[in-house]
Amino acid sequence: MENRAAAGIAFIVAGMLCISANDMLIKQLSAGYPLHQMVFVRSAIGIVFSLALVQWEGGLSILRTRQPWLHAFRGLLIVAANMTYFAALAALPLADATALFFVAPLFITLLSIPVLGEKVGPLRIGAVTVGFAGVILMQKPWAGSDSLQVSRMVLLLPVISALLYAANQILTRKLGATTKASALAVYIQGTFLVVAGVFWLVAGDGRFAEGVDNASLVFLLRAWIWPEGSDWWAFIGLGLNAAVVGYCLSAAYRAADAATIAPFEYIGLPLAVFWGWVMFDTLPGWEVWIGMGLIMGSGLFVFLRERQKARRIALGTVKLR
Repeated sequence: MENRAAAGIAFIVAGMLCISANDMLIKQLSAGYPLHQMVFVRSAIGIVFSLALVQWEGGLSILRTRQPWLHAFRGLLIVAANMTYFAALAALPLADATALFFVAPLFITLLSIPVLGEKVGPLRIGAVTVGFAGVILMQKPWAGSDSLQVSRMVLLLPVISALLYAANQILTRKLGATTKASALAVYIQGTFLVVAGVFWLVAGDGRFAEGVDNASLVFLLRAWIWPEGSDWWAFIGLGLNAAVVGYCLSAAYRAADAATIAPFEYIGLPLAVFWGWVMFDTLPGWEVWIGMGLIMGSGLFVFLRERQKARRIALGTVKLR
């Protein structure tokens, strides 16, 4: 498959802008609505726009696939990644949750070695290690459980989400060789609809949330509520974002190598700090600032090494000619 780095980077930047807005909207709505309701409404709206993109890219025939179970597995990976991340988002400040999640590009770089056969040298492995040190710092290993605002499990949720997300994006790279980005987005939205529908059937009346104090669990299990007034616009915004994000991320990882695309996802970090400050009047603590610096620094180093490697290969090709 052709490696179109510029197109892949453009798609990933657009996707991250929409993801940042999506996180802000979900954080804003998390106090009154259950996560599975937001996911259902968002995906119901998003799949309409995704199907329009399918029509534009070739019609409904492009939805046919010879690998339905692999696409279903990819869909479940991203559903699980979203559920774990948004559960953390209900209890953590926006910037903190996002910063912890941004171990994902490091996971992608590592997973691209055994799964995609991409070559990642010792210097980039060293940079990834520095990034993981930043994640460990943000976990505050020196703090006792009584001094933490949330449980250790909640702090780990964004990291678990990051690993699931990385596996999804590596699988996207493999499946994208034969599947259009719009079709990949429809498969994802369809999976979200099925999973959210099952949640509604099992827990939509809120009975499992009774007597629960954990903010993340309450967010997952509270009863469905009919959206009020201006909240409908937030739900519509979530749907539009879902369509754009699903298409952009799929298109990005179809267009270019995972190790090239992944570092550009770090644009989400300053965006999360911005939304947290503007919308929720919160700013990260010192350990989050340092952790973000380590992760972003390692990501930029990985990207620069990738560019340097690509330049050497290109020069070698010219000389051979």
